[in-house]
Parts: sequence; structure tokens; C-alpha cells
Amino acid sequence: MSIEIEVGLENAAKVPRAVRELPLEERSKESEKPKLKKLLFAGAGAAAVLIAGIIFYYYNRESTDDAQIDGHISPVASKVYGRIGQVLVEDNQPVRAGQVLVKLDARDYQVAADQARASLALAESEARSAGADVPRTRENVESGTSGADAELMAERADLARAQTTYEQAQTADLAWAQANVDKSRANADLAAADVARYLPLMEKGEISKQQYEAARAAADATASALRADLERLSQAKRNVEVSKAQLDAARARVDQAKSQVVSAHANIKQISMKTADAQAKVAKVEQERAAVEAAQLNLSYAEITAPVDGVVTHKQAEPGQIVQAGQELLVVVPLQNVWVTANFKETQLKKMKPGQRAEVKVDTYGKTFGGHVDSISGATGSVLSLLPPENATGNYVKVVQRVPVKIVLDAIPEGKAVLRPGMNVDATVITN
Repeated sequence: MSIEIEVGLENAAKVPRAVRELPLEERSKESEKPKLKKLLFAGAGAAAVLIAGIIFYYYNRESTDDAQIDGHISPVASKVYGRIGQVLVEDNQPVRAGQVLVKLDARDYQVAADQARASLALAESEARSAGADVPRTRENVESGTSGADAELMAERADLARAQTTYEQAQTADLAWAQANVDKSRANADLAAADVARYLPLMEKGEISKQQYEAARAAADATASALRADLERLSQAKRNVEVSKAQLDAARARVDQAKSQVVSAHANIKQISMKTADAQAKVAKVEQERAAVEAAQLNLSYAEITAPVDGVVTHKQAEPGQIVQAGQELLVVVPLQNVWVTANFKETQLKKMKPGQRAEVKVDTYGKTFGGHVDSISGATGSVLSLLPPENATGNYVKVVQRVPVKIVLDAIPEGKAVLRPGMNVDATVITN
């Protein structure tokens, strides 16, 4: 198609009317071309802006999906040997710090505490007696009494001590030995009953041979303790006879001292001896007081409490179970104090430092929580593993290592989410 046009304004009127007009369809196509170009340019511009925005958004962000929630795990164990009397909590139960979780049978420790208090009372009595002897003897020396009078006073003091020793041997020592025999006999009977009960159970395979042998060993030990306590009871009875003889001897010495007029300097030595004896008795009091505190402390360990606020997990304690000192019974997990351990590639740490903002997306909830970088580990995860890699073997393959980064989360409103150690998360650090 061609159109002839004569140039010049003066010839405009001479343009033939025979010129044909363009068809409507062709004119429509010609008019759509500029619009299409505009749309293409606009789309290209929007795509460029979008790509620039994505690049700008991810330029200063480092992300990893090798991350999880971490927290403090507080194992709860028994500090003393004993039999569990009560278990007061269940798995996954919330507890408060100081709440009683498990109670042991405290009767043995109660008896030990009572015995320690009795020994302390006896030591205090002896200390008071020894302390009273020192000033009395010193006064005798300073008053210039004769040697015979001083000796007589010393022998009378010995007589008083012998009387005290004899009375003590008749009452406290004998009663204490008898109480130990009763206790050991009860323990031996209980251990023998346990052996008799465990034997058919072991033969049926319901318990292990090790448990049966442990019961037999306990029975042998309690039987040996019973024999030892019986021997101590016999010794206590012999001590009564010995103390009676000592009392008679003390009385004889008092009579003899009345007839003696020599040993003028004996009282000075006697003062030193009594002072040393009094000091020894005072030290004995402190020793018995420490024993009371230790026995009371062991008694308090019969109640096992929660060390922190948290949730009970991995409960292994059951009523009637025999536990050893240090045996783990359960675990308390404080859910209010958790953080994120994110294992970033070493190539992502160039601009990362403590204090930078972080975002953590929790798989459980599908939500993102804010936080900040707290610290970066001093070594890679492989170096801290149980079996670190040995690169000097000749078959070294370079692998990008990961470094643990601790991220502390911002406070999460109560009821919005509960983060538990071990949950998987996606961590992102904003490094600008």
C-alpha cells in the first residue's frame, strides 16, 4: 500500500481525494503497539524494583535452619542412700523452686540425729565438769594450801569423776549400746527378710541376680553390724565393772591422800593437766556439735526439693525404690529461661557480632520472635564433638564448618507461646 502526497502548503488543496484511508483493524494494531511497549517497560521496571528490594532485604541477613531451642536442664538426685517413701509429682507437672518432689524413709536418719544430740549433751556435761575443775584447782594452789590438802582435793575430784563415769557407764553408755543392738537387729532382720523375698523372685527371673546379691551383701553387712554392736554392748557391761573398780580405787586414794603430806608441787601440774583436759572436752563438744549438724543435714536430705521453677520431666522415681546417693530421680526443666543455639556456616560469620538483632521462626507455631545475638562460640561444633576430626591422616576433605551462635530471645508474652528445649527453629541475624 502506497500514498502519494505533494509537498508544500500551497499544494495542500491539490491533494487528490482519491487517497484511501487505512482499514480499522490495521489502525487498531498500530495504536496497540505503544501500549504494549509501555506495559513491557512498566513490568521490567517493577521487576527491577522487586529484585533490588529482595537484594537489599537479604544483603545484610544471614539465615540457617540448623538451629534449636536450648535451656538449662536441672537433674534432681538423692544426696543420701534410702528407700523412697513418697513421690509427690508426676511427669510434665509444673513445680516451684523448693517444692518437695520425693520423700525418703527418714527413720534411720532420725535415729542417727537423736544419737548425735545425745552424744552432744554428754560431751557438754563432761566439758562443764572439766571446766569446773580448772578454777577449783587453781584456787587451791593460789590459796597456799598444803600439799596434802591439795592432793586430797584432787583425789576427791577424781572420785567425783569416777562416780560420774560409773553412773554414765550404768546409764548412758549401756543404754546407747543397747539401742544400737536393737537397731542393728532390726536392720539385720529386715535385710534377711529381703534376701528371703528376693530369692524366689530371682529364680523366676523377675529381678536380676545382681539385685539379689546386693540384698545378700546388705544382709551380711547388717549381720556384721549386729555382731559388732553386741560386742560393744558386752564391752559397755565390762566398762561398768571397770568403772566400779575405778570408783572403789578412787575412794581408796582419797583415804590415802588424807595421810600424805608431800607432793607440794603436784597441784601446779594438776592445773595444767586439768586445763588441757578441759580444752580437750571443749573440742569434743565442737566435734559432737558438728556431728549433730551433719546428722540433721542428712535428715533434711530425706526430702528432695525442686532446685528451680520448671516442669518435671524424665521421672524415674517410684515408691519403695532403693536409691543410692547421687542417683538421678527426675529432671526439672525451667521453661522460662531458654535461648536459641544456631549453627551458622563459618562463611556467614564475617559481619556477625554480639548485640545484632535476630529473628527466630519456631516450627511448632509458625511464628517469628525477636531477639539478639548474645555470643559466638569459641570453636566449631566438630571440634567440640565427642570425636573431633583428625585432618592429619592424608585423606583430608575441606568441609564448611558450623559455629554455634547463642541468640537470646526477647520476652514472650505469657500464653502466646511456650518454647521447649530441643524445638527446631529457623534463625536469621541482621548484620547491618
